Amino acid sequence: MSLLFNASTHSRLHAAHRLAAVLLLGFASGLPLALTGQAMQAWLSAENVDLATIGFLSLVGLPYTFKFLWAPLLDRFEVPWLGRRRGWLVLTQLALAAALVCLASTPPADALRVFALLAVLVAFVAASQDVVIDAYRTDLLAAAERGLGSSLNVLGYRLAMVLSGGVALIWVDPSNQDAWTWPQVYRCMAGLMTGAAALSAFALPRLPAVDAPRVAARRDLLGFSAVLAAVAIGFLLSERFALPLARGLLSPWLAENGAPPVAGSLAARWTDLLALMLGLAFTLPLAAWAARMARFETLLGGLRNYFVQPGAAAFLAFIVLYKLGDAFAGSLMTPFLLKAMAYGSAEVGVVNKIIGLWLTLGGALLGGLLMLRLGLWRALLLFGVLQLLSNLGFWWLAVNGKGLLPGLTLPPFDWGFVKLAQATPVDGGLLLVVACENLSGGMGTAAFVAFLMSLCNQRFTATQYALLSAFASIGRVWVGPVAGVVVESVGWPVFFLISMVMALPALVLLWWLRSAVRALEVDLRAVPVDD
Repeated sequence: MSLLFNASTHSRLHAAHRLAAVLLLGFASGLPLALTGQAMQAWLSAENVDLATIGFLSLVGLPYTFKFLWAPLLDRFEVPWLGRRRGWLVLTQLALAAALVCLASTPPADALRVFALLAVLVAFVAASQDVVIDAYRTDLLAAAERGLGSSLNVLGYRLAMVLSGGVALIWVDPSNQDAWTWPQVYRCMAGLMTGAAALSAFALPRLPAVDAPRVAARRDLLGFSAVLAAVAIGFLLSERFALPLARGLLSPWLAENGAPPVAGSLAARWTDLLALMLGLAFTLPLAAWAARMARFETLLGGLRNYFVQPGAAAFLAFIVLYKLGDAFAGSLMTPFLLKAMAYGSAEVGVVNKIIGLWLTLGGALLGGLLMLRLGLWRALLLFGVLQLLSNLGFWWLAVNGKGLLPGLTLPPFDWGFVKLAQATPVDGGLLLVVACENLSGGMGTAAFVAFLMSLCNQRFTATQYALLSAFASIGRVWVGPVAGVVVESVGWPVFFLISMVMALPALVLLWWLRSAVRALEVDLRAVPVDD
């Protein structure tokens, strides 16, 4: 009996160790996202960078949409000494810390190009860390632990976003006597990533070694090198030819008195946007051709295996479109609240980042409970409609301004890691709109993640997960350049109406796919819980 008790206790301790590791890695995964997203937008807004430029800089998140290209390399090769997966974790986390320190040392107003390149580097290393964390979590957890492990991963991820995207805005609020600067915030986040690297090296459970097929690994390395070379060639050719071509195409409509657009003008922004699209239209097919010629089999085979599924192309389009309207409205949310609405930094940090993120968690939990009764297809449809309607709230704010609804006053507080030096009024309209948007967004996310999981149930690998999650992030990354130009062209109220229109194609496609999505529900119910 004593031996059985000791074995049971030992097993529970190991399970707790694994789940604690997942919570830690969720935090490490969520921390860099806001630092190349909304926190960076707040920094750029404080430096008086124009909206169109801030919109273009959302493209620093491009590595999140292409991480499936190098995921096979992180899956096949291992960093020596620290064991499977953990070596890559330590390496990417230390690289993140170094990149954040470099970013903190670069003033965006004076060295915008260098700042943008460093932000791309941060996003690249962060996306690589996400690939390793997804694979490590999958290899680490027992089947019975995956449900709780996923919840803890989301909890750690959201806590990190509360810190880097919410508490950070309170730290830099000018009303605080000892307010931080944005470079100080980024150096602090670099210190946290260094601590995460130390914990990854010494505290994470080890995974059993797996022999990798060396021939295929060499082929993948050559294939990735060919794709990288094609992207570099495409970039250089785009730099040389895309901008003159875009000027030639748009000059009849945008030129003033026959003169080319002035640098920094709205016409020049439209020209830059078209040049970007032309460059991508050339570079992406070139990279695909290079992958085929170099026989990048892990990538090409994964794509082939996905597209043999019935409805695969339509599912992929739905993955891109479902969060598109939400992403468009949120792509410039921080400049909208800080600049256009003139809310205080602390007010935005508390409401939009901290309260908003907890409401997102509440919405995800509510969405999961409702899905038990609604099923996957009806949940996706209902929550998608709610996401669309939630953008009406921001249109209402843009039209009517603040102060229409009674708000509340946050008292001063000092929790050690965050302090509010003086009482801060919070607008009632902001509270209402953020509550609706985050609750509906959380419910939509719960249904959307369930949909992605249903596609990956039978064949789940690090590469395939990276592929689907990369397509899911396309809207969040790519709408930024368009959003910045659109806002400067039509204004905020029309911008939010356009975001509602952009949410409609996904709902139409979902209605057309109702039989296929309902078939996924049947498949899910037939699979045992521990599978």
